[in-house]
Amino acid sequence: MDKIEVEGVNDLKGNIQISGSKNSSLPILASSLLIDEEIVISNVPNLSDVIFMIKILKSLDSEVNFKNSICKIKSNQPHDLKVSYELVRKMRASFLILGPLLTKYGYAEVSLPGGCAIGTRPVDLHISALEKMGAEFIVKDGYIKGKVKGRLKGCEITLKKISVGATENIIMAGTLAEGETIIKNAACEPEISDLSNFLNNAGAEIRGHGTNIIKINGKKKLRGCQFSVMPDRIEAGTFALCVMGCSGNLILENVNDLICNHLKKIFKPLNVLSLNKNDSGDKLEIKKTNQFQQNIIISTKEFPGFPTDLQAQLIASMTKSSGKSVIKENIFENRFMHVSELRRMGANLKQKGSKIIINGVKEIYGAEVMATDLRASSSLIIAGLMASGKTIINRVYHLDRGYENLEEKLRNCGVKIRRFSE
Repeated sequence: MDKIEVEGVNDLKGNIQISGSKNSSLPILASSLLIDEEIVISNVPNLSDVIFMIKILKSLDSEVNFKNSICKIKSNQPHDLKVSYELVRKMRASFLILGPLLTKYGYAEVSLPGGCAIGTRPVDLHISALEKMGAEFIVKDGYIKGKVKGRLKGCEITLKKISVGATENIIMAGTLAEGETIIKNAACEPEISDLSNFLNNAGAEIRGHGTNIIKINGKKKLRGCQFSVMPDRIEAGTFALCVMGCSGNLILENVNDLICNHLKKIFKPLNVLSLNKNDSGDKLEIKKTNQFQQNIIISTKEFPGFPTDLQAQLIASMTKSSGKSVIKENIFENRFMHVSELRRMGANLKQKGSKIIINGVKEIYGAEVMATDLRASSSLIIAGLMASGKTIINRVYHLDRGYENLEEKLRNCGVKIRRFSE
């Protein structure tokens, strides 16, 4: 099993090319099942989650060619509409194929999903919405089996809780449903707009994405198209927090105006970073201008608030500070497994329910630690950059789920980092 060794303390300087968005690529890949003609998707990151989704598509008889960030897909009628536990168990986003299969073929048999153990993240929102559209479900032997008599029917769906995955599944199901589907209390994440823009390019009619009310007029058929995936705002935010935890000057390339403005907004309360984009909006310069002096209180929220996917990295970057800060997690109830590993490095962190209290220390120290999920793994990388001595991170397969060429990108910015196996 691979490990990563990183040496601190680092002053980061250089350019980093931000990869395409993981959280956008996965639903777009799943939505390829809706389209009979070939589609070409560019700026797709080479991540283990993407590879797993491609394996799922191939198991459903899709022809897929993925090379140099370009994914060409030709969907065919599957011989078997069952997706096995072995393919689904490692990635929660695999559940996104449920909506496309039901609306396209009228049947789906999908194993209950796996993925990071950061909370219950129930799929009941997906199921209840699809039931309202006319699907019938049973759960047997760890599989959710759904069927539709005729076509799914468009209807009004009010999500009892904002859910990115449920919003995406309903959008995809609605594209081929009969009539209009209206989603209220929908998630507003940019990745949902990216999925909607892709589907609209393929002939769908989706309006209101980016707001909490989304309307989909169902079509009988979609067409092939070309599309470029948006850049990954979580990867960009992670590198910004690397600078905040250490120091230096990074230029992030392949970003867009939305990401630049989003990062400026969520990091403004910290008063530590300077973020300046170039005129074309495709580069963002990040500098550390201040040290932590004041107490900070930040809560994770749905977009456009502070992302839960940056919470672990934020905590790591704030361990060396002169104040007392509080981070509150509002999205997932069990997303603090990185805290015990950061304590092993000398961080002074206390948990009170859904809050982490950070008492800043002058120094943290390299240690052998273990990644427990995707974003926890990148928080340990940040801590390793900030620590005195060497840090060894175990179970870095979590990292490979969401970060493309992380070690190479950091090495190009002066970091001593290597991957090895024992």
